[in-house]
Amino acid sequence: MDFMTDRDVQKYVEDGYVVLDGLLTSRECDELRQRMAEIVDGMDVPEHCRTTFSTHQQEQLKAQGNADYFITSGDKIRFFFEKGVFDDKGEFLIPKQRSLNKVGHALHAYEPLYKDVTHSAKVQGIAKKLGLVSPVVLQSMFIFKQPGFGGEVVPHQDATFLYTEPLGKVVGLWIALEDATVNNGCLWFIPGSHNSGVSRRMVRTPKGSFPLTDFTGREQDYDDGKFIAVPVKKGGAVLIHGQVVHRSAENTSEDSRHVYTFHLMEAQDARWSPDNWLQPTEELPFPPLYTK
Repeated sequence: MDFMTDRDVQKYVEDGYVVLDGLLTSRECDELRQRMAEIVDGMDVPEHCRTTFSTHQQEQLKAQGNADYFITSGDKIRFFFEKGVFDDKGEFLIPKQRSLNKVGHALHAYEPLYKDVTHSAKVQGIAKKLGLVSPVVLQSMFIFKQPGFGGEVVPHQDATFLYTEPLGKVVGLWIALEDATVNNGCLWFIPGSHNSGVSRRMVRTPKGSFPLTDFTGREQDYDDGKFIAVPVKKGGAVLIHGQVVHRSAENTSEDSRHVYTFHLMEAQDARWSPDNWLQPTEELPFPPLYTK
């Protein structure tokens, strides 16, 4: 029997998202979290986070360091921090395990546990159930949503950042490694909003210019009353259409909300925009999801 049912497919097509319970076992979730704890324990804090800046020009260099660190992270495992976790000497103000917003963007390529989950029989089955012929893995992230201050994610569409021609070729899989609740910052969606195109794009700027990325268009104003909370039990996943509008609130609870998430693109009859921040590299072309 397929892990994803015909009814799940119908809901995904109609609403732009669907919850799939039980993608991972509790033990598999714990193993992913334990491995991430080991990665964080051994991390080198990037230099642009460590440097003390005093002049406006130095602040610009810091911003450029941040931007370069991000835009070249597609084929690496890198660390992205919450605001206000460093002092002016670049030392942690809180335990480093509590400091991170996310780790990305190539866990699926270099970390065996994450690679196994990404290419698992269940995930391949979901892609086949959706009719994907040649899906490739674009990126992956571990999102921490730290207790007490895990940052808000404002309403957005993933296709703003991961744009294809034609649209409708990107799908995200968002896996709850702990219970995701209204209190600790679960996702909220506007059902059916994936049918309205994309109003804003994040694009690379011409080579040699700064900032390295910029936005074209503008995010629409969304009616807050249209958003529906989507809690997910540990081990469950949300399948997310690239154009559905979603957000998450700040985590004001005492519980973290750890997530492993990755994005796929149907490569058949699709063009990955060369303007996207994320680009395949010689070291890491976008790997096919289906393994022989």
